[in-house]
Amino acid sequence: MPVEAHATPLYNWSFMFTNKVPLSTKYKKLKQRTSLINQNKNMMMEKKCSSKSLIAFPLLIHFLCFFLLFPQPLLSLESDFVRAPVRQLISTPHKGSDSDPQQVHISLVGKDKMRVSWITEDKHTKSLVEYGTKSGEYTSQATGGHTSYQYFFYNSGKIHHVVIGPLQPSTTYYYRCGGLGPEFSFKTPPSKFPVEFVIVGDLGQTEWTKATLQHVDSTNYDVFLLPGDLSYADTQQPLWDSFGRLVEPYASKRPWMVTEGNHEIETFPIIYPHGFKAYNHRWPMPFEESGSASNLYYSFEVAGAHIIMLGSYTDFDHKSDQYKWLQNDLANVDRKRTPWVIALLHAPWYNTNEAHQGEGESMRQEMEELLYNASVDLVFAGHVHAYERFTRIYDNKANSCGPLYVTIGDGGNREGLALMFKDPPSPLSLYREPSFGHGRLRILNETHAHWSWHRNNDSDAIVADDVWIETLSSSKTCTQTPIEKQITREEL
Repeated sequence: MPVEAHATPLYNWSFMFTNKVPLSTKYKKLKQRTSLINQNKNMMMEKKCSSKSLIAFPLLIHFLCFFLLFPQPLLSLESDFVRAPVRQLISTPHKGSDSDPQQVHISLVGKDKMRVSWITEDKHTKSLVEYGTKSGEYTSQATGGHTSYQYFFYNSGKIHHVVIGPLQPSTTYYYRCGGLGPEFSFKTPPSKFPVEFVIVGDLGQTEWTKATLQHVDSTNYDVFLLPGDLSYADTQQPLWDSFGRLVEPYASKRPWMVTEGNHEIETFPIIYPHGFKAYNHRWPMPFEESGSASNLYYSFEVAGAHIIMLGSYTDFDHKSDQYKWLQNDLANVDRKRTPWVIALLHAPWYNTNEAHQGEGESMRQEMEELLYNASVDLVFAGHVHAYERFTRIYDNKANSCGPLYVTIGDGGNREGLALMFKDPPSPLSLYREPSFGHGRLRILNETHAHWSWHRNNDSDAIVADDVWIETLSSSKTCTQTPIEKQITREEL
């Protein structure tokens, strides 16, 4: 069944080839950038009109309607940061039959289950997954539901979602979808430490994206975490299909846990006011299992880590459902069972890059205290197309009891890198670099973890930054009540 998670859009409409920014942002340098926007728009239109695999005639009419309905100034509504020129997309066509599964990806459900998702063009294919611990021997099977959606002239294929399990930890399972087609396999995460997460945001589907994913796949890991901006479809629905086929070799063998970014919004005035239509249909996450009412925010546990996926583009004020859910979720964390607590969101709360300045500030003001009082260990964000690691922070000051903040929106998107950092550097920012790459968080035990950032460098992933981290749950000072913690902090 489709996941209908609606939100009041906090950002402007999802026009093609533009960034989404708060409506209160003053759009400076508009005239200076018009020529660059026109050039990039023409490049994209030329490429898409010549791409037989991605753009069909009805969809071309859809694009032309966008440009006729909305004049050029609207297409220029973007942040002050001028990005590098648009990069060419990777075309990933479907090479099988209509009944063959495509865009296969998996995600965690509860402590011992996995959701298998895929798409078929054949509307009669069963929503069935057969699986077992030996290749070619499927001793178990499960059935699920299916959905589809329409976006203007685009009609999706049949989107299947099947939950399988219970499954054993640290075990390889072989499976096939729909009772036919190729065999896939995945390995379940461990039930206890050590556990390793790959973290990367703002993927897209370019040669940069491909290099990042190949580097990720070169060494072992347990779970892939993505803090928003998946396909960069930006209302061009065939790009969701192309993205699904691009990531299938990786997302079909390790669980991908994602949250939404601004490029998932895809609203359109009156017709699609709520947004997230493709995202919610294609990438359902286990929100109901964590007591959330929306696919846009949820939590889950792996080994001894409690992972919170927050929504930057749905309501987050004190009266919102997300705020109340987060408050309750943090209150129910058992640090003896899950000594590590990690949060992911899209728009960073701390950022020394010129790009997207202040876009996460309102959310920080509403929610930062909740994370601080709960002794959350790390907060990962995307959105800014660069890498940056901060010290532990609370309320814009270095604080040994606050989370360690990392921006990792450097997966390989088509918009290019955010090259301009503010000078002089903030003392809160310990390492920053505008390069594509990915990060790895290896939690060794109840008290220590190792974080490393791997820069894309031709055929190799170079470790450019790393740090050892101690969990706040092992600190007597940082696990006191908020009032006691505040007194101790002031005395220090």
